[in-house]
Order: sequence, then C-alpha cells, then structure tokens
Amino acid sequence: MNSRSTSATCAAERALSRRVLRQGGARCAALCAVSTTATVAGLLLPALLGHTLDLLLARAPAARPLGCCAGVVLLLALLDGCAGVLTGTADAHATAGLRRQLTGHVLALGPRATTRFGAGDLVARLVGNAAQAGTAPGALAALLAALAGPVGGVVALGLIDPWLAVVFLTGAPVLALLLRTFARDTSACVADYQRVQGRIADSLAEAVGGFRTIRAAGAEERETARILAPLPELSRAGHRMWRVQGRAAAQAVTVAPLLNLGVLAVAGLLLARHRLSVGELLAASRYAVLATGVGALVGQLAALARARAARGRLAEVCAEPAPGHGSRRLPPGNGRLELRAVTARRGGRTVLDGVDLTVPGGTTLAVVGRSGVGKSLLAEVAGRLTDPDAGEVLLDGVPLPDLARGELRRAVAYAFERPALLGTTVEDTIAFGCTAATPAAVRSAALRAHADDFVRRLPDGYATRIADAPRSGGESQRLGLARAFAHGGRLLILDDALSSLDTVTEHRITQTLLAPDPDRTRLLIAHRASTAARADRVAWLDGGRIRAVGTHRELWQEPGYRAVFGDGEETVGVRRGRPVPDGGRDGGSGRRPCAARRDPTGRPPSRGPEPTDVPGEEHPSPDGSGS
Repeated sequence: MNSRSTSATCAAERALSRRVLRQGGARCAALCAVSTTATVAGLLLPALLGHTLDLLLARAPAARPLGCCAGVVLLLALLDGCAGVLTGTADAHATAGLRRQLTGHVLALGPRATTRFGAGDLVARLVGNAAQAGTAPGALAALLAALAGPVGGVVALGLIDPWLAVVFLTGAPVLALLLRTFARDTSACVADYQRVQGRIADSLAEAVGGFRTIRAAGAEERETARILAPLPELSRAGHRMWRVQGRAAAQAVTVAPLLNLGVLAVAGLLLARHRLSVGELLAASRYAVLATGVGALVGQLAALARARAARGRLAEVCAEPAPGHGSRRLPPGNGRLELRAVTARRGGRTVLDGVDLTVPGGTTLAVVGRSGVGKSLLAEVAGRLTDPDAGEVLLDGVPLPDLARGELRRAVAYAFERPALLGTTVEDTIAFGCTAATPAAVRSAALRAHADDFVRRLPDGYATRIADAPRSGGESQRLGLARAFAHGGRLLILDDALSSLDTVTEHRITQTLLAPDPDRTRLLIAHRASTAARADRVAWLDGGRIRAVGTHRELWQEPGYRAVFGDGEETVGVRRGRPVPDGGRDGGSGRRPCAARRDPTGRPPSRGPEPTDVPGEEHPSPDGSGS
C-alpha cells in the first residue's frame, strides 16, 4: 500500500471514529456517566467498610454505616445492569451505522469494490468487522471507567496515608509499560487474524458462486483444501493473540501482587505505630487491589484493539474514492452518446485504449468483438456504472459526471446477461429503480419482454415472491429486460441480455427492441451475428480500440469480423455474394441442403440476393448462435 493510500485510509479511519462517536454520543455519554458513578461507588465502599469495622471493634452503634454499605452494594448491582443495557444498545447502534455507511459506499463504488477487495472479503468486513468496530464506544467507556478505578485507588491510598501512595507509585511505570506493549502487540495480531479471515471468506464466496462447476468437475475436496489453505496462518495468528494476552496477564500477575504486598507491609508498620486503624488497614488493602486492577484494563484494551483493527479494515474500503455527481440536468434530446478518447484499465491491464465512438440519438448500435476485448466494460462506462481512467463520456452533450445522480439513472436503463432480481415480488422486481414503475407500466414492460405469459402462470402471478418463482436463465433475462423497459429513459444498454433466450423468443424480443424509436438510443453488446445484423450500425471492438463502424453487411466483408462469430476466412465460401460456412457445401457445389438453408427465425431459404437478406442471418453456426 503506497503512502497516498495509507494516508487516505488513516483519514477514513479517523472519520469513521468521529462518525461512530457522534452517532452514539448520547448513549456513550450515558454509559460514561453510569460507569463513572459505578467507579465512584466502588471507591466509596472500602472506606465505608473500614469505618464500619472500626465502629464494630469499638462497640459503637454501626447500623447506619451498615445500611450505607448495603445501599452501595445494591447501587453497584443496579449500575452494572444499566451499563450492560447501554453497552449493548450503543454497540448495536454503532454497528448499524457502520454497516449502513459501508453498504452505501460499496454500492457507490460499483464494480470497483469487488475488483479491489473481493465479494467474500467485503461480506466479512460488512458482517464481522463492522460488528467488532461497533463495540468501540462501549469498550472506550469501559476503558475510561477501568482507568478511573486505579487512579481513584491511588488517590484514596494517598488520603489514608501519603506513604501508601508513594510505595504504590514506585511500581506504576512498570505496569504502564506492560499495558503499552500489550496494546501494541494485540493490535498487530488482531489485524493479521482479521485479514486471513477475509481471505477465507473471499475464497468461500467464489466457491459458492461456482458450486455447479465444482460439483461437475468432481473437485469438492480440492476446492475445500483451497478454501481452508489459510487455516494454518489463521491458527498462528490466533495463537499469537493468546500468547500476547497470556504474557501480559502473567506479567501483571507478577507485578501486581508485589505492589499489593508492599502497600500492606507499609500499612502494617503504620498500624503498629498507631498511625492507622484496623478499618483503615482494611480499606488500604482494598484500594491497593483497585489500584492494581490490570486485569480489567487488559480485557478492555484487548476489546479496543479488536475494534480498532476492524475499523481499519472498514476504513480501507471507505478510503476508495466513490464517483461524485454533479447537479446538471439533461437538455431535450434522444440519447446521443459520445465516448471521447476513453481509456479504462483493469488489473493493471489497459482494456479500453483511447476509444472514440459516437452513437446518434434514436439509433441502435451493436458492439461486437472477441471475448475479453472489453465489451462489457464499455457498456459499464457508457452508462457510468464505472468511470474511465481517461477520456469522457457525454449524453446529449453533457458529461456524465456533471449529471445529478437521479437524472443519470432515470436517463439510462440497463439489462444484463445475469440480472440481479431484487425486490419482494415479481412486480417489485420489474418496478425496481430510482422511481418505482406503476403497475400498468410493469405489465406493459413484461408484455414487451415476452415475460407476461410465464409470469401469469406463476402461483400468484405478479404477486409471487421472486425467491419462490421457478424460472430458467432465459426467463430471468426477460424479467431483467422488462425492468429496463419499465423505466424508459433515453439510453438503453443491453449487456448480452439476450444470450440465454431461445432463437424464436430472441427474434420476437429483438423485433420489439429494435423497432424504430426516435426517442431512445440503444447500445447492444452482441455475441450473435443475427443480433448484430438487425442493428442500425455495428462497432467492431478489437484490441481495446474501435476497429471499424458500419453496417453488419459492410463489415462482413472483413475476414477478421467474420472470425468474431466463428467464421474465419479459411472456412468461409461465397455463394451468390453471401458468405457460406464451408461445412454447408454439398459436394463442393456451394449449395446447402434445404433444411440447412433456413435462417434463425425459421424463414424459408431465399432464392437470390434480395435486398432484405442480411449476411449472417440465414447461416446459423454449428452451435445455433446464428453466425
């Protein structure tokens, strides 16, 4: 981590500390007041006990002092219960605030969050580390009360006799050094422990996401070993924590009794010289125990160290800068999209390299290219799901960062290959957005996405819980498309959102999707030639740059373009001016069997190069994708 990242993390950690304390200010103040009152009551009790003992030895009336002692004991029990309740509520409130802040920041970061930290590690930070960091207010208040005990004990010893305080203070620097060393070593051990926990959680999340692949490959045992590989490191970090705490406790146990013995020895001499009473000797022994209350300090310091280490892990996420938003609104327009010298990097690799692209308003542009060239990243940049490292993106002449958040999200609609279906019911899922769609808009969008039929067959129709709605991958994609349709907007971006549909359904949806619409621009990430053929224009992305822009028919003349869909120059023949896969020849005549000469939509083979024939549309590839 470089110095800039370190300073940003430190600043974020300080901001988190202030936020936690500010949010729980009232509870923390009440907890401090209760803890302080309990400490004062605990300091009064030895003096009352000593005074009562002197009265009893002198055979004087002691009913009132005995009643005071009983009242203090009851008060201590009541304050202890109040402190427990306040600690629990303060911790819960602080934890909820941290989780709310971290969740909002992760969502604002978008894909950068999982790229930087990993999904499992983020969950571990959000669940476990936030809960540990949330204990900071209670631990801090308890630590202040624990510190007040020893300080009050020393003061009480000085009030009984100054020599008692002098004897105790001779060993106090040793105790302070032990506590300082313990706090430092504990923080380092806890940070290592939490870091390894995050690695295990991240590996587990990856395995859960790919469990079907793991099971199909029969690799359960190997994946289990991979996930649990950091366990020895976790064990070492845990053992180091126990060793540090055990060493601190052992050292404290060695030093504290010596100080107690020293105080009692001096108190005994003073008793022999009649400078102390028996009751004062009893009080001095109790105050010496309070003054050497290192055990409570060690426990509170350990809790505070865990909270601080957890807060540091949360601060690493919060230190990642989230994209800002402006306040401008869009002028009237139909979604003209411009990418100017856009460069985007991922994992130290330049994926998009100075991309210049203009999509006229009201048109449909298909972006094609081989796997890994950055098509999905271009889709993310086009709608500002992520920001480019260089260059700018404009919508109807306005740079996307200048737009208000709500204005941007209302103007741009997305549909994805694997849509996240959020909401309680199917209707909620389709209506999900910054402004909820009306029931009428939901049903209209479902009809356009050809999802209405299967939704109506669900047990409760649109009111069916989305978690209980059985659906295929194609049906999930149709719900994602319906959600995009329901929210309108002037720019619709489809990131391979038709890939799981059968050919007939894809053709029907594509007809609806690509129908003339002068008020909306459509950007499609396409993997099928049949989809690209229906777009107004095609942008060919190759090597991180736009290699060419034109119609599908124009670009099909390029062997490299045909290779994107699996038809290389060596496997393509030409029949009547149209490309024909070599495997489709019949005895070298260039003619294909009748059944093979149907396009993906099921139209009969054409007899000649009619103007409506589109290259690639009537020659499905062997995998049925239509290339």
